[in-house]
Amino acid sequence: MAIGLVGRKCGMTRVFTDSGAAVPVTVVEALPNRISQIKSEKPDGYRAVQVTVGTRRASRVTKSLAGHFAKANVAAGASSREFRLAKGEGDSLAIGAELKVDMFAAGQVVDVTGTTIGKGFAGTMKRHNFRGGRKTHGNSLSHRSPGSIGQRQTPGRVFKGKRMSGHMGVKNRTVENLRIIEVDVARNLLLISGAVPGSEGGRVLVKPSVKALAQQRRKMLTPNKAPAAPAKGAPAAKGAAKSGKK
Repeated sequence: MAIGLVGRKCGMTRVFTDSGAAVPVTVVEALPNRISQIKSEKPDGYRAVQVTVGTRRASRVTKSLAGHFAKANVAAGASSREFRLAKGEGDSLAIGAELKVDMFAAGQVVDVTGTTIGKGFAGTMKRHNFRGGRKTHGNSLSHRSPGSIGQRQTPGRVFKGKRMSGHMGVKNRTVENLRIIEVDVARNLLLISGAVPGSEGGRVLVKPSVKALAQQRRKMLTPNKAPAAPAKGAPAAKGAAKSGKK
């Protein structure tokens, strides 16, 4: 798992390319990601970096967490997050340092995780994209109804997971393969093109794209074995035999 960055969704704007095209972007402000712990394989069993973001009043910090943050010499945060480290990754990190937006570059593909906007109680047409009923031909007051939800006496119940009306939104969702248009190091901002989940002011997690990294690794791979040579005494291929006759 690659190291990510916790930020705040500020809103939307647009940037202009060199050709004059307007690109709509979402502005993400990177919050101070203070490194509170670096885990290693020997005492912890795995390699990871733990960061804390935000602030919390001293009266709201438990004694165990207060000792944990005091040991790292960082201010107590509102929440903490941990990123797994691969072999050889994160060797330059130090406890007490901060992760900033310079870890990303313009044009990089990222995955953004956030809490979706709450929509309240929604019907099946809005929540599950149902088609709805007929508009005419005798249909009355059932244009947006979900339709049948069960069978007869057998099984005599509604199956679990049935798509019905209910609360929509406020779910933790990840949108993949979004592109960073610009990195503003001075103001600690990321300008991201694409649908960033969540409302303005909400927390989001920006991390390198998992699929882009996997695709890059596949391009770097080379065949493990060379093509096998024909065994001695084996019949020659049909194409080789025809070329020999000519």
